[in-house]
Amino acid sequence: MAAKTQTHEDLGRKHDVQGGSNRSFGITFFVALSLLGLLPLLGGGTPRWWLIGPGVAFLVLAFVYPSILTRPNQLWTKFGLLLHRIISPIIIGFMFYVVLAPIGLIMRLLGKDLLSKKFDPDARTYWISRTDGPAPETMKNQF
Repeated sequence: MAAKTQTHEDLGRKHDVQGGSNRSFGITFFVALSLLGLLPLLGGGTPRWWLIGPGVAFLVLAFVYPSILTRPNQLWTKFGLLLHRIISPIIIGFMFYVVLAPIGLIMRLLGKDLLSKKFDPDARTYWISRTDGPAPETMKNQF
């Protein structure tokens, strides 16, 4: 019997990730390499032909012989998945510890209880009575 985890999330599941088409891969690389190759023109420099040449080759292959781009497309997709496994937890952890946790600490220091979580021994119920809002007969066909 497998060990039971203490989380609700199944982190071991696998997702079938399907990369883009070979043609779109070739066009994307053409655009990226061409932009990088032409970037020095903004500063008055000369184009980087060593980037523009392979970019044009990707464009030609994308339209003439896209199946040759299958393996590079697969490798690029795997590289993207690897980056996702590394970068996503870092970004989410950064957002939690730099944004959410300090806001929570500040709210506690200021004594704010936005969710009304404090225990009230004299309260008969925690139900909030609502007097405004739409009339009940307007809720017949919600979907």
